[in-house]
Amino acid sequence: MAEAVAEGIKRKFDIFQISRYNKLIPHRKAGQCPLNRKDVVIPAGDLEKQRDFTRRAAGYLARLGREPRAFVDTYGCQQNVSDSQRIMGMLREMGCVLVREAAEADIIAVNTCAIRENAEKKVFGVVGQLVHVKEKNPDAVICLCGCMAQRRLVAEKIKASYRHVDLVFGPQALWKFPELLCSVLSRRQRVFSIEEEHGSIAEGIPVVRESGVKAWVSIMYGCNNFCSYCIVPYVRGRERSREPEAVLAEVRELAEAGYKEITLLGQNVNSYGKDLDTPMDFADLLAEIDRIPGDYLIRFMTSHPKDAGEKLFRTMARCAHVAHQLHLPVQSGNSRVLKAMNRGYTREQYLEKVRQAREAMPDLVLTSDIIIGFPGETEAEAMDTVSLIEEVRYDALFTFLFSPRPGTPAAVMADPASRAEKQVWFDRLLDAQNRISAELHQGYVGKTVRVLVDGESGDGAWPLSSRTHGGRLVHLRGGRELIGQYVDVKITDSNTWALFGEV
Repeated sequence: MAEAVAEGIKRKFDIFQISRYNKLIPHRKAGQCPLNRKDVVIPAGDLEKQRDFTRRAAGYLARLGREPRAFVDTYGCQQNVSDSQRIMGMLREMGCVLVREAAEADIIAVNTCAIRENAEKKVFGVVGQLVHVKEKNPDAVICLCGCMAQRRLVAEKIKASYRHVDLVFGPQALWKFPELLCSVLSRRQRVFSIEEEHGSIAEGIPVVRESGVKAWVSIMYGCNNFCSYCIVPYVRGRERSREPEAVLAEVRELAEAGYKEITLLGQNVNSYGKDLDTPMDFADLLAEIDRIPGDYLIRFMTSHPKDAGEKLFRTMARCAHVAHQLHLPVQSGNSRVLKAMNRGYTREQYLEKVRQAREAMPDLVLTSDIIIGFPGETEAEAMDTVSLIEEVRYDALFTFLFSPRPGTPAAVMADPASRAEKQVWFDRLLDAQNRISAELHQGYVGKTVRVLVDGESGDGAWPLSSRTHGGRLVHLRGGRELIGQYVDVKITDSNTWALFGEV
């Protein structure tokens, strides 16, 4: 009897939450429809106007009587890194030299993340410290951009309490950065550009890539999924895909320039092509990219499990340039919690996709994201997640305690479990995954694997860092001349987080 009553309460709770969820985002169904391409792609004439603003900004900055200096500080995901590379590209076209310290810069851009509360707190601390830069250089222009800047509450807080910040703009306005910066430079007034926009695609923005080894290539922007805990659809707009010709041209240019690892980016790469006039899905795009000659490896992120399927896995298996690595965020191992998260699949459906992927690629390296402590989650449900990782045996996990994001449905859901309880569940998850990762890494010892040497580790004993085709970190001994090369490495040791080897 007690179990029946409890189940009835749980059903009512779920229905109540879903009802609140739909009221909170009345545009959800419309947002899932493909955008009109005419509304998405920025016309060539508008982009040429931005180039004119770039020249005007260069003129304003030339009045310094020396080379203007710029600093770009990036927080958050790989898409933010890619966005920052475009901001740096535009700044360089304005005549700026890029520096490594905010204190040295005339223009400072802080590119932000809104995915978790801790990330926002850190950014507010960083931006608060920039008041000292402004005191020493009153003409310095301080910009706050990225996902956090798109949130209206954040913009209002910056406007009221961080008056040394001159320019605030969200991801959708990035392509207009030269125009916005010109407004600040010419009027010496604060500028805020955080209008609610569906998002756009602007081709031809200059890029500064910090490495000649690895490169990011955005294939699409935005998200239509509206997971109940996630702020991304609200700050990055609706899904829109770049034309395949533009993606292929960028990858071809990178391959010809000698880049060894190219990562395709999208909030959900499996949604690629749904808004294109000519039908092409993500698996088709991978197959087209694979035809580009060169000694390079393709990775991608992130795949949403509800849209990943056998066609994708079979395409990955037969493409010579595509890594047998899959980041497939499960978030929870309990089907009721997954429904409350609005993830669009059950535990059983997820496990079937893992089975299909491993059948197609027996050497697959699989990673995932996990959230512990979602509102309403019980200890038993959290332990379902632990049992799932024991069953799947991920190579690595990105794990998070639930962080409420104001404006999302999950932020107003009842959450009876205490922070201390959630921490206990979280620690159990970490203990299980750390053991699994250590066991899987131990299986590499004695084997010879091909790796891409991608940089220096900062460790005198193992000075080089590298990655296997599956993305596993390998520390090496050797000289800097190996950076940017594929080499064969014998694995001699391992721990929970990395492998160690000799060339």
